[in-house]
Amino acid sequence: MNRLIGLVIMLAPLGALAEPGIPALTVETSAEGSQSYTLTIQVLAIMTLFTLLPAVLLTMTSFTRVIIVLAILRQALGTPQSPPNQVLLGLALFLTLFIMSPVLSTAWTDGVEPYMDGQTEAVEALQISTGPFREFMMQQTRDTDLALFSRIAGDAVFETPEDVPLSLLVPAFVTSELKTAFQIGFLVFIPFLIIDLVVASVLMSMGMMMLSPMLISLPFKIMLFVLVDGWALLMETMAASFFV
Repeated sequence: MNRLIGLVIMLAPLGALAEPGIPALTVETSAEGSQSYTLTIQVLAIMTLFTLLPAVLLTMTSFTRVIIVLAILRQALGTPQSPPNQVLLGLALFLTLFIMSPVLSTAWTDGVEPYMDGQTEAVEALQISTGPFREFMMQQTRDTDLALFSRIAGDAVFETPEDVPLSLLVPAFVTSELKTAFQIGFLVFIPFLIIDLVVASVLMSMGMMMLSPMLISLPFKIMLFVLVDGWALLMETMAASFFV
């Protein structure tokens, strides 16, 4: 988490991070002896930047794919309130940190630490820190999505991945993540859909049309999910989908 906060600070406006040390408060004494307190623009910039942290988490990491698959799983099980939203968000967050740990470690070691030690300038450190995120997003982004946003923006064909601007790469990455998440969700949904169809057919053949099929199929779906160790399989599948 400290690495993530450090990376967020690195994304502050370059002019505000011209020096490694950021004075938080300035006290000025007038000729009459009175004192005035001034909050520096650097602190205001960082405080404003922290409000963008959820957007960075959603658009530049694996969080989007993970949370969508978990939400589809809950819908497939037929338990809209279990697990609760807080549990799903917490699980998605920590699984995202697990998946993104190599990226965060590389960005921290190569970009943030040298900048905090005064070995590099802010511009160079920012470029180095965003490099691992750019590489991660390029690996997960489909060429068709990159071509789509490049065509919309009217840009020419890029020769190397480093030539792709973040303003184009991020929406293409999010679009690819949405597609992949729904593909995984489709595969997760199929077994539970089959159980619902079988239960509904059996109840219909028995003339029990007033009994809700969802009420009968729910324990069978939960039992199937537990017997196949569904949570472990799902976590392994989602984590492995980023390292193929």
